[in-house]
Amino acid sequence: SAILFSLFPGTDVGVTGGGANRENAAAVTHARAQPLLLTPEPWNLLVTQTPAKEKAKEGETVVLNCHLNSPQHPSLTDLMVKWYKEDEKGQMDLLEKNVTMLPNNSRVFMSGDLSQGDVSLIILNVTTSDHGIYFCEVTLPDGKVVTGDGTKLRIRRALGLFGIEESIGTIIGVVAAGIGGIVVLIIVLTPQLRKCILCMRQESRQ
Repeated sequence: SAILFSLFPGTDVGVTGGGANRENAAAVTHARAQPLLLTPEPWNLLVTQTPAKEKAKEGETVVLNCHLNSPQHPSLTDLMVKWYKEDEKGQMDLLEKNVTMLPNNSRVFMSGDLSQGDVSLIILNVTTSDHGIYFCEVTLPDGKVVTGDGTKLRIRRALGLFGIEESIGTIIGVVAAGIGGIVVLIIVLTPQLRKCILCMRQESRQ
């Protein structure tokens, strides 16, 4: 005979086998509840780098901001932070597992409070070789990796006396353009000036 049973525990529906019905219903309920107990709440981490572009002069100190935001997990101290730079030479790791990677280099280190989500990078006494795109990367306890959008750093070199930053070529170009404009004005206005002088002479004769 066919055995009918209910998916709702505690209710016996069927002609025969009431005890079996209860066991089946309990098994179904247990199977449904088990995945909810085994599935951990996923991390929702946002890595924000600001600004997208940064400029500095040689010798200055640069702070590359990176902030973490995770509403589900207020404690961020278990996260592993990595900073790396990309330029024309490729990728260079600067900081890994919250510690500076560069040997004999105390110019680059992480600042801020990790528990507050501040994992900003400080570069002391920047040089032109520090240019590139800097990325803030965070590894979650479950192994998931979240990377920021990057910050492009440009280093301006001080040229000439008194810290003139413009190149000599640019200055010469601006001056030449100014002189050229004056010459053009003189050429254009010369015929008009001649006419005016002639008019003034004729009037004076009359």
